[in-house]
Amino acid sequence: MPDINMVVHLVNLMAYSFTLYYSFYILHIPFLMNKFDKFDPGQWKYLTMWDVILQTLFFLICLLNDLFGTNAVNPKKPPFTRKLKDYFHASLGFPIAMFVGVTFWALMLVDRELVLPKALDPYFPWWLNHLMHTMIVVTTVLEMIVAPRQYPKRSCGLGILASFMLTYLVW
Repeated sequence: MPDINMVVHLVNLMAYSFTLYYSFYILHIPFLMNKFDKFDPGQWKYLTMWDVILQTLFFLICLLNDLFGTNAVNPKKPPFTRKLKDYFHASLGFPIAMFVGVTFWALMLVDRELVLPKALDPYFPWWLNHLMHTMIVVTTVLEMIVAPRQYPKRSCGLGILASFMLTYLVW
């Protein structure tokens, strides 16, 4: 019988996978099509999309750890999946999710037109907005509360985060 962590991780993985599928294959906003003549980054220009991909990968790693790793508090030699889960959450999953969620909702509170203009309402469903901007914060905070982890060295975690952000800025 699967434990509750495995079920939660599977549900989160399915929700984020559906979010990605809907965003890339079903969501079409007519007046944003062909906006760029030579290069159209499409959804890839938004940090929100990068974060949804990160969260999908993170919950896949969590599920693999539930199946093949360990969630023990202090294992003597943690398996690779456990180390990867701990590093990924501490260096990318949590900081990017919090930045995207808090920044989006703060800007939405100040002026909605800055982040999600009313003109997009017929094309961009409200539930997709919450999957992309609310659920990322809720699931990452809950994961932080309920799952034990060993944090990486500060220099390593900040190095991974800085490398990711530099990659996004260059992109």
